[in-house]
Amino acid sequence: MERSQITTYVNANKERFLNELLDLLKIPSVSADPKFAGDVNKTAEMVKQRLIEAGLDKVEISKTKGFPVVYGEKIIDPKKPTVIVYGHYDVQPPDPLELWDSPPFEPVIKKTALHPDGAIFARGSCDDKGQMYMHVKAFEFMMKSGTLPCNVKFMIEGEEEVGSANLGPWIVENKNRLQGDVILISDTSMIANDTPSIDVGLRGLAYMEVEITGPNRDLHSGVYGGAVANPVNVLCKMIASCHDENNHITIPGFYNDVVELTEAERKEMANAPFNLADFKKDLNVAEEQGEKGYSTIERTGIRPTLDVNGIWGGYTGEGAKTVLPGKAFAKISMRLVPNQSSDTISNLFQKHFESIAPKSVKIKVTHHHGGEPVVVSQNSAAFKAASMALEESYGKKPVPTRGGGSIPIVALFKKELGLDSILMGFGLDTDALHSPNEHYGLFNYYKGIETIPLFYKNYMANK
Repeated sequence: MERSQITTYVNANKERFLNELLDLLKIPSVSADPKFAGDVNKTAEMVKQRLIEAGLDKVEISKTKGFPVVYGEKIIDPKKPTVIVYGHYDVQPPDPLELWDSPPFEPVIKKTALHPDGAIFARGSCDDKGQMYMHVKAFEFMMKSGTLPCNVKFMIEGEEEVGSANLGPWIVENKNRLQGDVILISDTSMIANDTPSIDVGLRGLAYMEVEITGPNRDLHSGVYGGAVANPVNVLCKMIASCHDENNHITIPGFYNDVVELTEAERKEMANAPFNLADFKKDLNVAEEQGEKGYSTIERTGIRPTLDVNGIWGGYTGEGAKTVLPGKAFAKISMRLVPNQSSDTISNLFQKHFESIAPKSVKIKVTHHHGGEPVVVSQNSAAFKAASMALEESYGKKPVPTRGGGSIPIVALFKKELGLDSILMGFGLDTDALHSPNEHYGLFNYYKGIETIPLFYKNYMANK
């Protein structure tokens, strides 16, 4: 398998590859909102059809208690190694819709400073439909060219954006057919289009919802204000107290299991290309913020965090309404680092929040979902194959990085299947994942399709 052979195939099929992805992006497969359930299932059907067309066998929509897993396989020789491709077809909610420059499920292609060849603007373009679909097209190339060197299995789920709660039981039920050698995932980012990188770590996640109840109804703020606890005021004070003046998290025991990197490891991280001025310019912020004593790269890769993802209560409509709300709510996520446990941190958070709540309110803490942090070995045959593939494709050796995001299922793959994952993402951190105007570069999409077959080639050569 020569790189030129892959490039020729991709160039000859670019328009079809793009149109197929655009069709996938037009379906609003939002797993978090029940009103989109039909669209999520419709997306699963489309993914199934595309896997069949690419040449996979035994393709099926496998039911779970939630949205299904689309599964397919191609066994060319049971004695050969097996690569399991994981991805997801569900997407984040597009809200707030008014901040999108174009409708989130009507994909458009526009040029940007970082994507001069054009980028697809649509919800799910990068996370993860575009990146997942690269693997389908890369597999298609290997089948059409007769260069598939090993067995392949695809499992594409529909609940990643809501915590993958039903994928774990599905994996346990399907252990026999999920026998393999490595999990290959493209749901992460790289440093830049001219600086390839591979994630060697992911943070874990603990996601909570808090409800604060004060009086038994909304009250007139003139009649009752100053005499009754305002749940929104109380909640804001409680959240603010979770960080000290150094942006250190104040929950007792929160840092007990955090693994501190050595100075040598921190120096290696600092070698990764990063321009703070560009970082601030891209976000239109005058100054970065974070835990004292750590760089921006370290804050987003090796340090735990606590952030409010949403907060509401009282009157939020047009004009004024002088009301003292009866309830206030917040959604709070904590990103975790190696050795931290999502269950332990969730329980510590709940205990702390309940302990600091004044008697003037009642508190309810709901655990939504979580996942464990991951560190990937750089010494495996699969990691070396990914590194060699990227170097051959980009002309540069990739930089090992630690991603700030979470893919909770990666730890489960290791626990239940005993398999390590390779995190070979092709998006950029600036692609507005989970935000309005999410986009994915055409260069990145096609480059991924060109690079993935090289992983298979090098993996077999290193086994």
